[in-house]
Parts: sequence; C-alpha cells; structure tokens
Amino acid sequence: MRTRLADGVDGWPPGYADGDENRRALLVIAGLRGIDANGLLTLAAREGTAAASLDVIRSGGAGSEADQHHARMLDPDAILERIVEVGARFLAVGSPEYPAQLEHLRDPPPAVFVRGLPLPDVASAVGVVGSRKCTDLGRELAREIGRGLASAGVCVVSGGARGIDAASHEGALAAGGHTVAVMACGIDEVYPPGSRPLVARILQTGSVVTEYAPGVPAEPFRFPTRNRIIAALGRAVVVVEGAERSGTLSSARHALEIGREVFAVPGSVATPTSFTPNALIRDGATLIRGLEDLLADLGLEGGGGQGVPPVDLTVAERAALDAVIGPVLPDRVAHELRVSVPEALGLLMRLEMRGLVRSVGGRFERRLAGSGRRSDPASSPT
Repeated sequence: MRTRLADGVDGWPPGYADGDENRRALLVIAGLRGIDANGLLTLAAREGTAAASLDVIRSGGAGSEADQHHARMLDPDAILERIVEVGARFLAVGSPEYPAQLEHLRDPPPAVFVRGLPLPDVASAVGVVGSRKCTDLGRELAREIGRGLASAGVCVVSGGARGIDAASHEGALAAGGHTVAVMACGIDEVYPPGSRPLVARILQTGSVVTEYAPGVPAEPFRFPTRNRIIAALGRAVVVVEGAERSGTLSSARHALEIGREVFAVPGSVATPTSFTPNALIRDGATLIRGLEDLLADLGLEGGGGQGVPPVDLTVAERAALDAVIGPVLPDRVAHELRVSVPEALGLLMRLEMRGLVRSVGGRFERRLAGSGRRSDPASSPT
C-alpha cells in the first residue's frame, strides 16, 4: 500500500539510486539540511536519478540557498568515510536491504542509515510513542508494554527520546529483545545527548536508524518527519501519552494514513498528557487498558500483563481502585463512592500499602502490577 502524492508522484523512479554515481549523489542529498523527501520526490520524478537531481540542486534549480551551498561543499567520500567510522550501513531505495515497509509512505526517504542489527520486517515490529514529559504511571506503562512486546518476540520501535520513548526501549532491553531507535539527526549523532547511554545499550542487541547522513543536526522540524518512519516500520503504533500539541499525534496520523493499526491508552480528561490518546480513541483508535489488551488485539501470547487486583480486596477497596482511572484527588474518589473524604482517603491509603496505587503530589494514581513500591532507576528519563 502506498499513498499517492497530490501531484501524481508515486514513489522513487526506477533506477533512481542505481550505480555508483547515483549512490554518491544520494549520500550528498541525504546530508542536505532543508529539502525534504516530498520535495526530493517531485524533483526525482522530473529528473529521474539522484545524480541528475543533485546537479539541479547544485546549479540553483531546487532547494534553498543553504541546500545549494551544502550540495556544492559536501564530499561523498568524506560522508562514506564517516559512515564506516561509526559502523553504519547506507541503504538506498531500490537496494535489497532497503526496508520495503518504508515505501508504503507518501514520502518515503530515498535512503536510510542503520547501525546495529538489520531492521525487522513490518509484521514483527510495533511502534510505541508518547510524551517526553510523561507521568510516572505513563513511564511504567510504556516500560511494561516494551517488555511485554519483546517477550512476545516483537521488536519495539520508538524515537530514543526521554519519557515514553526511553521507557519503551528500556522495557524491551530488560526482556532481552530487539528494539529500534529512530533518530531525527545524522547517524553519527544521538539526540538528546542524554540518550547516549540508552542508545549504546540499544546497539548491543538492536538498531538505530535515520534518514540523515552524518553531520546533520537535530532540529525541531525533523522530529515530525522522523515520526513517519516510526509509524511505517511496524504493524501498529501504540500511543501511551501525549499533550494537545504533542508530536505523538503525527506518528498516529502517519500510521493511519498507511493503514497501520493505532492503539491508545486512555487517561483522565484532567491530565494534559491524556489529551492525544483520548482524542485518538474518540476518532476511532483502539482503546487498550494495558499490555494484556494489546497482546490480545495483536493476536500475540506471552509477555505477561498488568495482572488483576488481588481477589481479597474488600468491595469498598475494589470500588476505590476502580475509581482511580487517572491521577485523582481523594475528594473525587469520595464523590464517586458516595462516602466521606476521610473514608475515601483511608481506602486509598490501604490500596497504597498493597502497592496498587501511589500518591503523587496529593493525587492518587494506579501502579502497574509488579512495578514495586520504589521507583525503578532503569525507567527514569534518559
């Protein structure tokens, strides 16, 4: 499945990157700072090959002035030397190693750079995305989903950033699974810099991929572009958290555009990071309560889920737990249960002692089963 561009362009022309001359030209094109895949596709449809497209850019017929300057200055031999130096591979469109699932995109990248293991096939990968400024519960849930997917033999694809991304990668690593980090910068860089230890761990058993050549810096506009690759590499995208203007929404939109499944974890309407998943569910995304729902909907077994509350809870305790659908104040639980605030607080404190909820800033939220009562250092933001 491929979505056709509005002007009738349908993918890269046959032979676009064939031969040494075109591959060298494509190395330079991948190092440009401004022109995107959409613009390059239109240019390629007219010119036919990477070498001809690069000639047009160098002569001032396409791209910004900065692109034209870089196109004249960049040395493909130096780029290739840097690729080898960092242990990366250059996969041009049309080559056997190029991920076929990326061609489902409206604007597939003309090439990708990969470090680590080969990229998984689309049927054995799932994207997990969410907010950088996530809640503690969201981080725990993303880690649990990453661990469960990896335990079920599924590769976890995310963006290598702090928050939900890092937690999902950490979960997959904890299960000894394959995880892929999609970068919004050159293959020789890691952004944010704080993710370097995480990426180093990912490279031991997984992969790092980007469409940008060495030397390309991370810039804000590259992140929504990066998200389309996260969406395309797997069979589905799971949205854990995301604020109203979060880039997480772009990942879901790309996934829907190319026919991927979208799953979302609901949250309280009073919690800003629940805006995107709640909006997606309202628009038709599949609601999941946690790992067990996700595995069931994907037709997978294993991995272990959130579990169920202990059977020896009292009726009142179970009702209080059911009322904690997001970070809530005791008076809200009291209102739901039609009891006094002190009585609701007592129920919540008993649940906290059982490890089922925790208090954060005076609000109570659920804990994941098996997460323990102390925070897990491995799940902290990177």
